[in-house]
Amino acid sequence: MRRQRPTLPSYFRTFALSHMRAALFHEFGGPEVLRIEEVPAPRAASGQVVVAVRAAAINHLDLWVRRGLPIETTMPHIGGSDIAGEVAEVAEGVDGWSVGDRVVVNPSLWCGRCEPCIRGQESMCAEFRILGEHTDGGFAEFVAVRATSLYRIPPEMSFETAAAFPISYQTAWRALITRARVRAGEDVLVLGASGGTAAAAVQIAKLAGARVFAVTRGRESVDRVRALGADVVYDRAEVDFSREIFRDTGKRGVDVVVENVGEATWRQSLRSLARGGRLVTYGATTGPRGDTDIRLVFWKQLEIIGTTMASRAEFEDMLRAAFQGRLLPVIDSVLPLDEIRGAHERVESGEHFGKVVLKP
Repeated sequence: MRRQRPTLPSYFRTFALSHMRAALFHEFGGPEVLRIEEVPAPRAASGQVVVAVRAAAINHLDLWVRRGLPIETTMPHIGGSDIAGEVAEVAEGVDGWSVGDRVVVNPSLWCGRCEPCIRGQESMCAEFRILGEHTDGGFAEFVAVRATSLYRIPPEMSFETAAAFPISYQTAWRALITRARVRAGEDVLVLGASGGTAAAAVQIAKLAGARVFAVTRGRESVDRVRALGADVVYDRAEVDFSREIFRDTGKRGVDVVVENVGEATWRQSLRSLARGGRLVTYGATTGPRGDTDIRLVFWKQLEIIGTTMASRAEFEDMLRAAFQGRLLPVIDSVLPLDEIRGAHERVESGEHFGKVVLKP
């Protein structure tokens, strides 16, 4: 017997809503600038769909934008790059999507015309932007997105789980698989392993067949990172991890360091590398100015590699692994949208382990 589609709410059938609730800010600052307001609901322009947001995860990116990261953005601004929900409206001429489809959104935005885009390196696009950073995002009841940014969620996957993947897992995938070229049998060190992207890096490094060392802070976080699959976990409040790495690798060092902490750990990260090792970095949460001994770089023939987000193909490779159950996101907490300030404060304090997810 053919399975009957459930009855959809009336706003899905007509999408006649003129306004919606959103979490936004009118000026840069601390969590206190965040507020819940009623704003005009988006409509699907050419090539777009409107998604009814069922879950949206917070990233450190949201904190930087709220503080006034030097970018051009909307103001007042609605943050939120990690979005999962249901299609509420489809623009005329958009094929392949129907109202009610369960979807996750790739937040990367690129032009499709420049040389990097033509080569399939969309994250290097001259006009590269991120949904929720440079445009309004998903901390709202509805968001308009490009139809080409949508991917169907498996029926068994929750919206909260799907929303935990986009930013963190695509960033970690490109960092490890493409940029750092991790191979089976190599040693990989992941810094800040209680954060969403670093936790993703632990899982992806294990998926690639590496032996994984990780650094976090606090006994509870150490146990959780070990449960993710890390082979050796250091509490940076208790030990100098670069000395421990030297000892635990037989004075060799690791092949790859995944850096996101920045100033506080940069020098130790370089010291942890073996000859010919690669340091790949996608963040600098403790500050942007790392202390680099250039002699160490040329004498040990090290590589320092930058990485940002992912190409379309890399995003799809990551999502395929996720939908197959080979990647399992860590969710710290799920909160209502009204608690946006507390959610930002939790991520800012570093008390979280994994993703903080909001539900409009």
